[in-house]
Amino acid sequence: MSDLQEIEAGRQADFRHGLRVKPLTDIPDVMEMTWAPDGRATFSIGSEVGSGKRHVRWRRCGTHSIIRNP
Repeated sequence: MSDLQEIEAGRQADFRHGLRVKPLTDIPDVMEMTWAPDGRATFSIGSEVGSGKRHVRWRRCGTHSIIRNP
């Protein structure tokens, strides 16, 4: 199973220590990436743009406060 499939299934993929990627629980289809104690980004995964190539739409990047309006 790929990292993307692990994330979409709600499981933690095997990223380096300190980097977390997980779905937001209250907002369907939006993911959160954490790389520092107060470093966050939100994104969604779109349809394929080429054969086998998933599209990532970056939504917001900043501190933990972006989670209130991802």
